[in-house]
This record gives sequence, structure tokens and C-alpha cells, in this order.
Amino acid sequence: MRREQKKKKKSVMREFMRWILFLVSLFGATFLIVRFVGERTVVSGDSMYPSLEDGDNLIVDKISYRFSDPKRFDVVVFPFRYQDETYYIKRVIGLPGETVQILDGEIYINGRILKEPYGYEAIRNPGFASSEITLAADEYFVLGDNRNNSRDSREPSVGNISRDEIIGKALFCIWPFSKIGPVG
Repeated sequence: MRREQKKKKKSVMREFMRWILFLVSLFGATFLIVRFVGERTVVSGDSMYPSLEDGDNLIVDKISYRFSDPKRFDVVVFPFRYQDETYYIKRVIGLPGETVQILDGEIYINGRILKEPYGYEAIRNPGFASSEITLAADEYFVLGDNRNNSRDSREPSVGNISRDEIIGKALFCIWPFSKIGPVG
């Protein structure tokens, strides 16, 4: 009888250790996914209206840009330089090496009007972009879709975004249910 009790005790301990190992593995995998692959973020404000609205929950792809560069019109997430734990979500408009300028409410890339369906309304304040801005080899010019209610590359507090500042690409809206789908 003693032998059976010892055997049962060992069995319970083994099962307990398996559960501990499972939970540690689960938390470790979750940490790695959130740190390096993707994470959920919540839109705060209406600078990306009508594409994204206050309270929208997004999945941010943090791995794609390890293998490729952001493209024009990608919606990217990057930290605000002057406030910890604050992140901006904006649309890539200008790519490295390009010259960006905003004249009479129109965006010009290398002297040609940019045809794009994202701006909510004509731009009233071009900010820094009233003069030509030539982007460095690792810089991007970003704008919010709600062009007249967005802090973006036109302002000194944001300016051009360097490649290493970009955390990831807003990939998928998961909330509200009526907006579930790819971010575009």
C-alpha cells in the first residue's frame, strides 16, 4: 500500500510539473509573439478618420518590416518622440529619397500631384511642407487621413519618421465588429 501511495504522489507531482511547464511555455510564446510578431493597439483620436476611428482595435504586424520596407499608403505605427507610451498611427505618403511639398491643398511628390483617395478633405495647413522637403535615405513622410485634424510630418513635433522608428504596419481591425477587416 505504501508503494502505491508513493507512486500516486509521484504521478501527481509529475502532472503538476507538466502544468507548470505548459504555463511557462504558454506565457513565453505569448511574450515572443507580442514582442516580435504582432500586437493589439487601440486608436485614440480622429486623425485617421474616416479610415480609422477613435476606439478602433487593430492588430499591428511587427514582423513584415523586418523583411521589407514600408510602402506608400501603408498605415504605420511609431512612437511619439516627446511622450513615453504614446504612439501615432499615420499613413505613409513620402518615401526615402523623394521630395514632398503641399501646395494649394494638394500633395506633390517629386513635383507631381499625388493621386490618392485617403485624404478626408483638402489640406488647409501645409506646415513644413509648404516648402519642398527632401527625405533622407531612411525617412518617411506621414500624414493622418483627417488632414486638417492630425499631428503628422507637417509639424516639428513629429517631422519625418526614420525607418528604425516604425514599429509596424496596422494590418487588421478587430473591433468594432462592423469594421472587422484589413486596414487600408
